Amino acid sequence: MSHSMDRREFLRSSGGLVAGAAAGGLLGGRVAWAEQVRLSTPSMERLGWKMSVALYSYRRYPFLDAMPKIAALGVGNLEICFFLGYDKARPKLKTNEELPRDIRKELRDKVADRGMSLSSYYAGLNADADKAKRIFEFCKEMGIGVIVAEPPVAAIEMIDGLCQEYDIRLGIHNHPAKDEGYTYWRPEGVLAACKGRSKWVGACCDTGHWVRSGLDPVACLKKMEGRIVSLHLKDAAEMGNRKSKDTILGQGKGNYRALLKELKRQRYKGVMAIEYEEDTPALQDDMVKNVAFVESVAKELGG
Repeated sequence: MSHSMDRREFLRSSGGLVAGAAAGGLLGGRVAWAEQVRLSTPSMERLGWKMSVALYSYRRYPFLDAMPKIAALGVGNLEICFFLGYDKARPKLKTNEELPRDIRKELRDKVADRGMSLSSYYAGLNADADKAKRIFEFCKEMGIGVIVAEPPVAAIEMIDGLCQEYDIRLGIHNHPAKDEGYTYWRPEGVLAACKGRSKWVGACCDTGHWVRSGLDPVACLKKMEGRIVSLHLKDAAEMGNRKSKDTILGQGKGNYRALLKELKRQRYKGVMAIEYEEDTPALQDDMVKNVAFVESVAKELGG
């Protein structure tokens, strides 16, 4: 049996098979172009956890090819990325604020036709105020509520003002430890950048990168309590190895059951984007397992 059929069988048993839309049916006044997604994460939804997939997980595909694969997981939220392609037929287009107006409408329509949402945007946000304004205007137009980025600390005050103006949150992302000038790898570095800032500024906690940095993700989440804007759900095979491979969630050193239990204790509600970095022929099957793991733990936690 093919991998595709295996996935369908799995999703059928978990209640997450994509629902068929009537051919030629109308959706929001337009002819629907694709099947709509049926969410496979009801327990997460009950906990207020908005399951999403970071497009970086499907980086070998342009957006228009990746989106149906994510819909097939039973996930309705997407995190687009500023350096990834939009359409293989138009290779110069990237999913960022430079998209022309007509392509932005096309993107919105195709996402809506799937019954999906753009929940967050991994942005090239820096100290350039004009660029920052364009990014926020793009996110407002696209219905995006969270910007994930690593802006310089000196720019946070300017960005905080835009967050409040546009009602969009900033999640400061963490990569693994690298050099002395990079501070976001530790919770203390992100918290220092958030100090004195409004509620719109916080962290996008990348749990796998904490493992790569040799940090206990559960302890890190406790430090970040009250400032968690979103998460990159990621597990890593080796503690303290910044080049460690990703694993299926729950199979690495991230202590993922305890990690998710801690998020429930904090009553976290918001975006949780799977960002899976192991790009292999088994990618789709691995992503099915990632989604199923989080949903199963959410169910155990009473979701």
